[in-house]
Amino acid sequence: MNLFAEAFAWLVAPERWQGSYALPVLLGQHLFFTVVSVAIAFVIAGPAGWAIGHTGRGREVAVAISGAARALPSFGLLILLVLLFGVLQTPTAGFVTFVLLAIPPILAGAYTGIEAIDPRVRDAAKAMGMTPWQVFVKVELPLGLPLVVGGLRSAVLQVIATVTIGAWVNLGGLGWPIIQGLPLRRFDQVLAGALLVALLALLADLLFALLQKAVVPLGVREAPRPRAERRSRARGAVRAGTT
Repeated sequence: MNLFAEAFAWLVAPERWQGSYALPVLLGQHLFFTVVSVAIAFVIAGPAGWAIGHTGRGREVAVAISGAARALPSFGLLILLVLLFGVLQTPTAGFVTFVLLAIPPILAGAYTGIEAIDPRVRDAAKAMGMTPWQVFVKVELPLGLPLVVGGLRSAVLQVIATVTIGAWVNLGGLGWPIIQGLPLRRFDQVLAGALLVALLALLADLLFALLQKAVVPLGVREAPRPRAERRSRARGAVRAGTT
């Protein structure tokens, strides 16, 4: 418990809130890398995933790319790209790393969101005279949006974690207290930095969980339960009433 108290004391110390390495500055850097990287990844992977889900073409390639990209070690990829781009292009190498790691979950969420739709829903939309574009915009996109947000949720958490180790190559962010504190054996500082990263990840996860629930179409949320489920609930109520 003393270490947690020391970590809290480190967080609230006045010097933590001033200067170029102040906590608000580090938080801003962390959020900047995360938001920009995920946005770029979404521009690349979102339309590609929707096209794969809508047409059914290229799914095997998308699965292979997603699986291979998820197997990449984050730290190794970051160091490799820093060496390839050069020390003066470290931010560019960082952005490329974060984007590459954010693409797989977004791509998977985009095409699985479309694929998971009941084909009968598409057939009904086509029977009403909708064009393929209208089917995509008015039917597939709204119904697949929760899984798209789920992919974004995974991507954001992945990038938040990876930006933390970006402090090794002087990218800043909330990983800086951890990286600086380890060689100095300032474990209160290391714990404080870890708690800040964990708190940021938890807040982001909560935000996207609420957003994922909010984007579920109203008709789906209010859809009647399957008949079998209603019957089982009715039987349970009857049994409860007779006991």
